[in-house]
Amino acid sequence: MKVAFYTLGCKMNQYETQAMEQLLRQRGHQVVDFSDEADAYVVNTCSVTAVSDQKSRKVLHRVRREHPGALLAVCGCYPQTHQEDMAALDVDLISGTGDRAGFLDLLEEAARERRLIESIDRSFDRRTFEVLPAGGGENRTRAMLKVEDGCVNFCSYCIIPYARGPVRSAPLDVVVEQARALAAQGYREIVITGIEISSWGRDLKCGKSLIDLLEAVAAAVGDVRLRLGSLEPRTVTEEFCRRAAAIPTLCPQFHLSMQSGCDATLKRMNRKYDTARYLESVELLNRHFHRPAVTTDMIVGFPGETEEEFSTTLDFIRKCGFAQMHLFPYSIRPGTPAAKMEQVSAQVKEERARRAAEVAAGMHRDYLEGCVGEVYPVLFEQPKDGRYAGHAPNYMEVLAEGEDLHNEVRSVRITGTDGRVLFGTIEE
Repeated sequence: MKVAFYTLGCKMNQYETQAMEQLLRQRGHQVVDFSDEADAYVVNTCSVTAVSDQKSRKVLHRVRREHPGALLAVCGCYPQTHQEDMAALDVDLISGTGDRAGFLDLLEEAARERRLIESIDRSFDRRTFEVLPAGGGENRTRAMLKVEDGCVNFCSYCIIPYARGPVRSAPLDVVVEQARALAAQGYREIVITGIEISSWGRDLKCGKSLIDLLEAVAAAVGDVRLRLGSLEPRTVTEEFCRRAAAIPTLCPQFHLSMQSGCDATLKRMNRKYDTARYLESVELLNRHFHRPAVTTDMIVGFPGETEEEFSTTLDFIRKCGFAQMHLFPYSIRPGTPAAKMEQVSAQVKEERARRAAEVAAGMHRDYLEGCVGEVYPVLFEQPKDGRYAGHAPNYMEVLAEGEDLHNEVRSVRITGTDGRVLFGTIEE
């Protein structure tokens, strides 16, 4: 059977799609590009906002229109949280976010029997971590390694706890075994990822936390670089930084989830920290690492956000000096507490997003300019604009003259920047 995947949303969806593709190949099926003719089309959906739901529906409708005779399957967060919407989508297989291997069994069954199959569990009943193949696809330089699933933070704007269920951690020995396998396959960088990796180990009750996991993986994979996915600020303590800084292969890029730089807004968001604790995390990272790239997410125009609150947030992000920011105008997610709050107008959200983007762009330029003169081990990936492109440990993109550098790590002296990327010269 020829199977094509379309993936929307977060890195977890990307990871799980790659895992399902690997499992299908092991079963003797052929994975083809989504633009090719296939026997079955799988849409792995996102439901983080109502717009995400709309995108998922649009893709499903397009596949049914363009490939009326093909098997159409939907999985992911959208059917998990909106099973009632599925009847109108004319799909052959409906599943959610759990049991990806079981989903492939159902895909084969649906192909044989050509009947509607629905299989969506109760996400809150999940208690075990599903181990899936790790990897990054063909010709990739870095691989994602999923170590955790689920979240119990229940931020007021977020549907993910309902879609993914409670925290489930991969056992330490399983993570180490998968990391060793990735290193043996030739990957030069492993990204430790999950829905909320700061909670890793909480459910295992083994007395270990994320830093213990990181040390164990580092010891197992030698000189393979390690990069952390998004962290909760509370994870970053003095002990965490001291131990993390002692891991020479850990990339000094830390994505600290923020969402707002105003305490009143954070409280409405039901975040579990305030700006003082967040700033403490930023200062600890800057104290223990040489020019770390601290990056973050920020929601603009959250319900009830006043001009004063937004100005407070702008002042706060300047104080943090982020290397890079991802900005999102608030989008209503039906079914969450924030959807019932007083909304900010689209015009105000757009204007605030523009102002925040200007501040973020200035901080990004400042960070890049501070990289000039530094020497970084760059992991090269692919040709770009007449040069070879790769990423420094701080995840800033670097362009340098060279050929056949795919998956090579070379020392590069940074000679300049255009405010978007770094330019450099290979020194070896």
